Amino acid sequence: MTTNTLIMNIKFQLSIFAVFLFHILPSLALAELKPLDKIIVVVDEGVITQTMLDNRVNDFKKQLELNQLSRIDPETLTKQVLERMIRDTIQLQKAKQFGITVDDLMLNRMLERMAQGNQMTLDAFRENIEKEELSYTRFREQTRNELIINQLQQRLVASKINVSDQEVQQYIEQSESGGSSSIVFQLRHILIAIPETSSPEDLSEAKEKADSVYKKISLGSKFEDMAIKYSNGRNALKGGDLGKRKANELPQIFVDAVKNLNAGETSKPFKSASGFHLLQLVSSSNDSVMVQQTNARHILLRTSNEVNNEQARKILLELKQKIEDGKSFAEIASEYSEDPTTKIKGGDLGWYSPGEFVPAFEDVANSLDIGQISEPFKTPFGWHILEALERRQHDQSKSNKENQARNTIKKRKIDEELRLWLRRIRDEAYVEFIDDDS
Repeated sequence: MTTNTLIMNIKFQLSIFAVFLFHILPSLALAELKPLDKIIVVVDEGVITQTMLDNRVNDFKKQLELNQLSRIDPETLTKQVLERMIRDTIQLQKAKQFGITVDDLMLNRMLERMAQGNQMTLDAFRENIEKEELSYTRFREQTRNELIINQLQQRLVASKINVSDQEVQQYIEQSESGGSSSIVFQLRHILIAIPETSSPEDLSEAKEKADSVYKKISLGSKFEDMAIKYSNGRNALKGGDLGKRKANELPQIFVDAVKNLNAGETSKPFKSASGFHLLQLVSSSNDSVMVQQTNARHILLRTSNEVNNEQARKILLELKQKIEDGKSFAEIASEYSEDPTTKIKGGDLGWYSPGEFVPAFEDVANSLDIGQISEPFKTPFGWHILEALERRQHDQSKSNKENQARNTIKKRKIDEELRLWLRRIRDEAYVEFIDDDS
């Protein structure tokens, strides 16, 4: 069916419905009749109506108000929202073609995490949304659509992005050589200020005061108490807390003063143009960070028009039974898994640290005993069975730097590829704006 035929059919059906209302229901008062919704854009096999656009624009207005962001003139906002809806419609249609869905269980889990992130129960979260005059039903369905779109982007874009070890090492070397080290310090600070035009007596008095404060801290006084009492710094009333700062965000004189300290130690007083400083190192990214790593392997099946959720789950149950009956996990994974990265390695994921996989995956992995194979479970990537092979404690310090570099590079690549992909699918889609005279 052509798009013009689709539009004509829709209009014909609406006109027939209008005739039905006029002739069959004459007893209804005219005031009770609501105008029929109007199609404003045709997007491939879908449509966007005026009501859909009005609802989204109103929702965006509310969000702007809640976030105290600058108001946007209505015409500009409407254009931006409509273009966003067109892009989302295209992606949702593609997701349907790939059999990508989000069931109520997955949606509810996401809403619960959102509620927990706001320190609320799900019921309180819902009440808060409705209190702000937002439709919870629309919020729920928009969240579902965003999850579907995210799965589509993961499958068609993000999963194809790779970062080599060489790229990681080059990034780290460039960062460190450029003075933008990834080391993060958490510091507390005391400043004993001196006047801009200070005399020798001023300097001597300030130094004696700084030495005295340092001695008090060395004898057991809390750094925070000394900061509140003596510091002239802007953060004095916060106990001198400077928070977490990257090394390249700090004066080099501060980095030099703390780089050899252990957590909890305080630097000796040192002088700058502002006065005398004391710094306490609360923590740094170079401190040993021990985490539990898991070595695991998995088999992935993706849903499609040919294989739905229930079929994928049943297939994995059969594969699990074969493994438990003595068939090699690696052989089964090599034959059936749809994860191209691990398929050639018999499903082997290698050692991984917390946070490297989606929560739904890690939650199952963490619940398994060594050697145990999971029941089939679903993540945004598809359906899995998973076997936990080993666990160990690992010093994450070096890995943190490498993982941060890898994630930064990958995000940059994904952002660029996603931008090109969105532009490409928008250009390839059939989009027709319907004026009032059509």
